[in-house]
Amino acid sequence: MANIRSITRFLSKYSPEIAAQLQDARQRLAKHFPRGFELVYDNYNALVFAYSPTERGGDAILSVAGYPKWVTLFFAQGASLEDPAKILTGSGPRFRSIRLQPADLLRRADVQKLIRAAKAAASSELKAAPPLTTIINAVSTKQRARKPAAARTRSRRAAR
Repeated sequence: MANIRSITRFLSKYSPEIAAQLQDARQRLAKHFPRGFELVYDNYNALVFAYSPTERGGDAILSVAGYPKWVTLFFAQGASLEDPAKILTGSGPRFRSIRLQPADLLRRADVQKLIRAAKAAASSELKAAPPLTTIINAVSTKQRARKPAAARTRSRRAAR
């Protein structure tokens, strides 16, 4: 129950649109990961939900991160994924990402195919994992603003 309250508090720092998109992404990704761990990081730059067959963040298969103006889906081994539609961005040795704009991009067949391909490499570890368990791994005391500047100004005016 503490995890649910904490996640609700983390999401409340965002605009309603970004909070809803993050929550929708979590629900959709949970369907892909009935087993394993949802690792939560409320860090300096973003709120991150990583999906892993173990409790170790380094074993994460993919993650979804909320920023003030968008949500991004990251693939830990994205550089090795086949991407015929060329929707993955990034040039590092491992990670690739997709900015989920528009918000329903996560529902697209080519994105779903990438998620399934990323999971396939860890299928035996996921089968051995417990039912999906949420763990709050880190909460930074110092964080960047979670809402765009204009939204923060409107929120302060409405609070008066």
